[in-house]
Amino acid sequence: MDETLTQGSAGSVAVTGASGLLGSALLPALRSAGWNPRALVRRAARPGEVEWDPAAGTLDLVALEGVDAAVHLAGESVAAGRWTAEAKRRIRDSRILGTRLLAESLARLRRPPRVLVAASAIGIYGDRGDTPLDETSALGADFLASVGKEWEAAAKPASDAGIRVVQLRFGIILATEGGALERMLTPFKLGVGGPLGSGRQWMSWIAIDDAVGAVLEALTNEAARGPINAVAPEPVRNAEFAARLGEALHRPSVLPAPAFALRALFGEMADGALLASQRVVPARLTALGYRFKYPTLPEALEAILGR
Repeated sequence: MDETLTQGSAGSVAVTGASGLLGSALLPALRSAGWNPRALVRRAARPGEVEWDPAAGTLDLVALEGVDAAVHLAGESVAAGRWTAEAKRRIRDSRILGTRLLAESLARLRRPPRVLVAASAIGIYGDRGDTPLDETSALGADFLASVGKEWEAAAKPASDAGIRVVQLRFGIILATEGGALERMLTPFKLGVGGPLGSGRQWMSWIAIDDAVGAVLEALTNEAARGPINAVAPEPVRNAEFAARLGEALHRPSVLPAPAFALRALFGEMADGALLASQRVVPARLTALGYRFKYPTLPEALEAILGR
């Protein structure tokens, strides 16, 4: 642990994507841990906030000055609908432009922060079948993998300035307040949920509490740097995920969504996000000593759905 960030007040931390799924859970956890979070917002800033506009390339450096750390979570959803040319542009720009602007701005401060924790995603590995994937594994070449590589590279100005940069490659974050699990709940509760396609594709997931825990670990553990897989230790096949979710909801989970139907509805996004197989393991996070609150899917679903 970095002693300068764990004694008394942890300091001030700038947070992008503060109103999103992970950001909404992270802010109260940061306050509980002694941090003073300062959200970056795309409207007129209120006291304690910082105004920025990644599309326009503007960020209030004066308001940003003095932060001890930064957490960058902003980015357009990749599973909101078909990947039209415009949707792909928004997905890419929301990640690369924002990351580059923040990294360059942090590097220009009179006193740059000690650490930047930037979100990435396991889509960077591409569709890899049954192959176990850790942080040393080769990267993919499809759309999401290409975006992921540019996304992570965009943080280079911060690392070049001597800032410790951690890139958390998140799997599917499980929460009822948003994200993939929330979208699954209605069909499963109606008894029409089931596997996607063959159901053999691997799903690498992480409970929302452990996603927050991974961010806190990355902020305070000086040994954390570079890419770190933010996933639970036990990925599951999609069919098992469907079965476990059905059990947790006491509903059947046997009606599959055929691959051809998903492709008809979602086009390229079906293969790139819904049917892709990524068997990712948290090798670096485990080596850092992080202890998962919910290492198995039944534990995670019980805790999340019981809230």
